[in-house]
Amino acid sequence: MKVLTLAQAAAAAVVAARLARGRHRPPPLRPAPADDGPRVSVVIPARDEEARLAPCLRAVLTDPAAAEVIVIDDASRDATAELAAALGARVIAADPLPPGWVGKQWALRQGVAAATHPIVVTLDADTRPVPGLVGAMAAALSGHDLVTAAPRFDCGSGAEQALHASMLATLVYRFGPSSTRTVPPPHRTLANGQCTAFRRDRMLAADGFAAVRSAMTDDVALARHLAGRGWRVGFLDAADLLEVDMHDSVAEVWREWGRSLPLSDVTSRGWQAADLAVVWLTMGLPSLRLLLGRPTPLDLGLLLQRWLLTAAFRRSYDRPGLGLALSPLLDVASAVRLTQATFRPTRTWRGRTYLTPARPAQPARTATRSGT
Repeated sequence: MKVLTLAQAAAAAVVAARLARGRHRPPPLRPAPADDGPRVSVVIPARDEEARLAPCLRAVLTDPAAAEVIVIDDASRDATAELAAALGARVIAADPLPPGWVGKQWALRQGVAAATHPIVVTLDADTRPVPGLVGAMAAALSGHDLVTAAPRFDCGSGAEQALHASMLATLVYRFGPSSTRTVPPPHRTLANGQCTAFRRDRMLAADGFAAVRSAMTDDVALARHLAGRGWRVGFLDAADLLEVDMHDSVAEVWREWGRSLPLSDVTSRGWQAADLAVVWLTMGLPSLRLLLGRPTPLDLGLLLQRWLLTAAFRRSYDRPGLGLALSPLLDVASAVRLTQATFRPTRTWRGRTYLTPARPAQPARTATRSGT
């Protein structure tokens, strides 16, 4: 028991240091002036997105910085392509998926090649951007080579919000807040591929999507790969400009987001073990002991820290409510799901099952950052 207490205290110190980085955060993204900045190509990969694509397209087609909007239809089995064309997007049918590629990377690679403007912003079909986001992302490239954005999440119910916030907390405890002035090492870089911006010529030269072609956690794989080669990677707060409705139910949050949380294909086994230990010692164990009515003083301190984090999360959710406040009570469940997905990763998405690559994508760690 003494060893467990010492381990928990050490993990608590690590988490406290990570959370402290949140005191130094750049300001959130603001809409760019309508006539300011370069024209941008917006690329949206889409597979079976008929039910969710329209709000994204209607918003981005009115963005003053979006000079063209390209939808890459990745062999959809519904009317995704027809809907996109009817709304005014340029629709490109993706070529057949080659062996060894995950569909999103294959679609994005073709979209970047088809783009005609110097800056590319990619959006997922389930995003709901505010006009001005595209220009703001382009402007952020003045200090970065690759920028991704943290959105505001729209959860359909209190239970969905509670589970989502608990799972989000596992990321913050493992990596710290997303938008800070602290530059992490490449192998600990995070990203959100739902909204990304970069210069087209640099991405074509790096062939970044081909480099991470087999990664299921494609956004983090790309960010780590490029950061390891000297790219300045930024993860900025776009909660005022971007909303995402990721899932339709609690079960889908558990299944789909839980699948990608461990970042197994871009994280070494040593770091996976360390991350699991941190989550169990500082989130799972205190919540479990509280539910059993046997919390220690250290547990109570960690629980207080965890509830304070829910206050910081309010900005990350549309209509934050009781679900967010009660999310710490689901931390045991989130720790279980993280453990399950770490030891039994799945490579299935939208009707496709991808083979496990012989050598999982791993970021370079020795390259230095450059300003180019």
